[in-house]
Amino acid sequence: MEIIRKQVIQRVDPESQERGTTAGQAPAQELGTQLIPKERYTSDAFMRREWEEIWTKVWLLGCREDQIPQPGDFMCTNIGTESVLLVRQHDGGVRAFYNVCMHRGNRLADEGLAHTDEFSCSYHDWRYQLDGRFADIPDLHTFPQGAPPCDGLREIPCDTWASFVWFSLNQEVEPLRDYLGEVAEHMEHYHFERMAMTRWVTAEWNCNWKASVDAFSESYHTARTHPQLLWYLDDFNVQIDLYDKHSRYLIPFGVLSPRVESAPEIPPPLKVLMKNAGIDPASYEGSIGDIRQAVQKHMRANQESLGKDYSDLNDDQLTDDYNYLIFPNINLNTHADDLMLFRNRPHPSDPNRMLFDIWMFELLPQGEPWPELPKHDFRPEGSHRSLGLVIDQDAANLASVQAGMNSAAYPGLWLSDQELRIRHFHKTIGDMVGD
Repeated sequence: MEIIRKQVIQRVDPESQERGTTAGQAPAQELGTQLIPKERYTSDAFMRREWEEIWTKVWLLGCREDQIPQPGDFMCTNIGTESVLLVRQHDGGVRAFYNVCMHRGNRLADEGLAHTDEFSCSYHDWRYQLDGRFADIPDLHTFPQGAPPCDGLREIPCDTWASFVWFSLNQEVEPLRDYLGEVAEHMEHYHFERMAMTRWVTAEWNCNWKASVDAFSESYHTARTHPQLLWYLDDFNVQIDLYDKHSRYLIPFGVLSPRVESAPEIPPPLKVLMKNAGIDPASYEGSIGDIRQAVQKHMRANQESLGKDYSDLNDDQLTDDYNYLIFPNINLNTHADDLMLFRNRPHPSDPNRMLFDIWMFELLPQGEPWPELPKHDFRPEGSHRSLGLVIDQDAANLASVQAGMNSAAYPGLWLSDQELRIRHFHKTIGDMVGD
């Protein structure tokens, strides 16, 4: 679908903005035009290189802090061939350990949330305190060599940021704040700690984890894959910003795509946007082209009556999608009233499969009771239960994409300027794996 209308998006002026995440465009990077070889998505050998040079070197997202609020609460999360315990301590901190008994290698917990006073191995009942130290080794006197010299579970780096718990398999990893770079400051304006978790889903997908990251890092596919969104957002006039490891794009919401004719009346998706902001579409007297700014002004003027605090956000953030990729595997669709976070995890052994996590959060009006945490909803391979229209549409593409990547006829990704974030993503991958 071609561009049929010229559209100029009025954006926050980064030179004069007084609040919120910077709207300034990052300096351009020279990334070339080379083909991205398909082997990065299909090769067992490349998958092993990724594990050795990326997954075991970087910071990884583990859970939300309020999922483990009390001492003894823990999250067991898997990444590749490893499993990690994120454990709330008696002093209020969080520590991370490999999920493996130091006796015969049995895993201590299954993936998910739980509570314990101490970790107990189901094989021989070796026990560990919350801080990882040995609590009891049955019949220790029968071990002539004594207890293992490690003193307990093997600990790994762990830190918190913006209400989330992070860990790394790299004992020499840089500080988390340094790793996140400018993205940390960008994100903190949203105050994720004020947002309640409302959904937690994991789906098994038949594609490489990078194919999923790619799908949520460009808007070029919107017209064909998500035609309903053309009546809600501008998929072409998108600001792309590339940083060191991470990236973002800023997508205007509350406008029509320049790929569609101007509508004679307000399209239903824009009416929903207006109603959610507290505007009655029936009483709106402006043009369709002015809806985005009208929503921004209304939300700013009525934030107190809405029970919301938008004082740390710029005007564009009240409507638009500030979409970030935190390398290597976290896509964040950040909005004034909600956060849609995707965690793309590699399969332990098959480059053609992955785990796709959806974490949804909602900004509650001040004074509204905090809801209970959502139960984990696991969707095994072959599940036909909907993940939501837009994600279903993306998922429908990805298995076919992965199958096509394994074709002898296909050499690799041929990217446009609308897909610069994917090219930048692969530059970072190449820098780390030495390719």
